[in-house]
Amino acid sequence: MSTERFTPLHEEHVALGASMTAFGGWQMPLRYGSDLAEHNAVRSAAGLFDLSHMGEITVTGTGAGAALDYALVGWLSTLEVGRARYSMIAQEDGAVIDDLVVYRTGETEFLVVANAGNADVVFGELVERVRNFTAEVIFTSPETALIAVQGPLAEGIVTALASPETAAAIAGLKYYAITTAVVAGLDVLVARTGYTGEDGFELFVPGGQAVELWRALLAQGAPVGLVPAGLSCRDSLRLEAGMPLYGHELDLTTTPYEAGLGRVVRLDKTGPDGEPLAFVGRAALASRKGSEPARVLVGLKVDGRRPARAGYPVAFDATKLDLVIGHVTSGAPSPTLGYPIALAYVTPEVSAVGTRLAVDVRGRGEAVEVVELPFYRRARS
Repeated sequence: MSTERFTPLHEEHVALGASMTAFGGWQMPLRYGSDLAEHNAVRSAAGLFDLSHMGEITVTGTGAGAALDYALVGWLSTLEVGRARYSMIAQEDGAVIDDLVVYRTGETEFLVVANAGNADVVFGELVERVRNFTAEVIFTSPETALIAVQGPLAEGIVTALASPETAAAIAGLKYYAITTAVVAGLDVLVARTGYTGEDGFELFVPGGQAVELWRALLAQGAPVGLVPAGLSCRDSLRLEAGMPLYGHELDLTTTPYEAGLGRVVRLDKTGPDGEPLAFVGRAALASRKGSEPARVLVGLKVDGRRPARAGYPVAFDATKLDLVIGHVTSGAPSPTLGYPIALAYVTPEVSAVGTRLAVDVRGRGEAVEVVELPFYRRARS
């Protein structure tokens, strides 16, 4: 029997002619027409994404902050109400179970957003890890829809639909901040977060109101260039922005340090009396801090036109493809930059920006250069 799940917007995607695909246990829109057109719309105007497959988990109670300090690698009790933080949940050996965004929605309430394929595992881990704290973990994902508007015109589209009382609050949101608002007449949580490298918003709404909000955003944005956008362009956008994808750059064999994300590991977090706070994975991660990892995540620019795809070997040069020093984790042509790009794990001695390497693209060496991440950075006004 199939266990595949459908978001509250499934019929909307079908009606819009989307090509659907299985992803993280869900049926999701891969594209509605052209991958390139959807990608370019997000970079130049706006894209509308259904992210309702993501896993929402509420942690509430007087000990919620302390519980998350123990459960995650970050220092979440210091997060101000209305702000968000990127974090991770790790195993005892320091390997990454999932990367997360955590929002503090109240003094004693946090919203944890997990990746779709990991949501059930993260929920189970959190339930187990908060047992000794005055906190409750609630899986709110089944009744929650998540819709994102991403792109330079996102603010104008969302605020145009907001009530006069909340439009200014939305426009004034800092990056990685969240507020309650009324959008299209609906009570929503609006966060200035995203996964595209552009300005944008993610709107949390009860599942039963998702269609109404989706249609309102589409109608408001279409005249200025907003288009519905699928998983394919979301992947090319996040790759250009150098953002990791669980299952590619992050997995149960990877620590935050290898991924260049050691900054999220807060070994310095302390309790009220100044004592170091214990958290799952602390000992293993502390032993790795400051030591050179066996592999390093780098960005690669491909000289030719053939993209370096996930799993392709990275070698010292095109004449010695058998001397493998790493593997590509994500790769694709970059619509914005006009050439193929990739993320790859390589050995530290070849990880410096400017190093020339090669990728084995189906038996033929393609010259690549290690470049600085992210590949793309949006212009700031």
